[in-house]
Amino acid sequence: MRLTDRTDIALRVLMLLAADDGRRTVAEMARLFDVSAHHLSKVVQDLHALGWVETSRGRSGGAELAVDPARLSVGEVVRAMEPDFALVECLREEGACPLEGPCALRAALKGARDAFLAELDATTLAALVRGREKRLVQIMVRRAS
Repeated sequence: MRLTDRTDIALRVLMLLAADDGRRTVAEMARLFDVSAHHLSKVVQDLHALGWVETSRGRSGGAELAVDPARLSVGEVVRAMEPDFALVECLREEGACPLEGPCALRAALKGARDAFLAELDATTLAALVRGREKRLVQIMVRRAS
């Protein structure tokens, strides 16, 4: 399974904000992650709309985590950010398969997708950064320099 760049950026933003426990600007995070500030801004807006990030404008503005990282699962983030989990046509809501009756592929792919998401559901944002906070921030600050 492949995640979109949008989901990757969202996870990195959330990890940085959880590790740093502070406010970061979109421009700063875009430099840290080597991504377009425009694209990152859209992702931050989505995270704000989901209630996971607080944002403010102005001189001391930026984004900060608005939730307890121990209560936010990676699976929840991935589900919210990914547009489609239908790996093949037969998993689409309106999908059709000419082999529908004798084909076992649908069940196998559905099981694999569900196991993937279950593993992400068992992992919290806090678990991704626990014990790595200083190192994560140092690496990102070094990259920005």
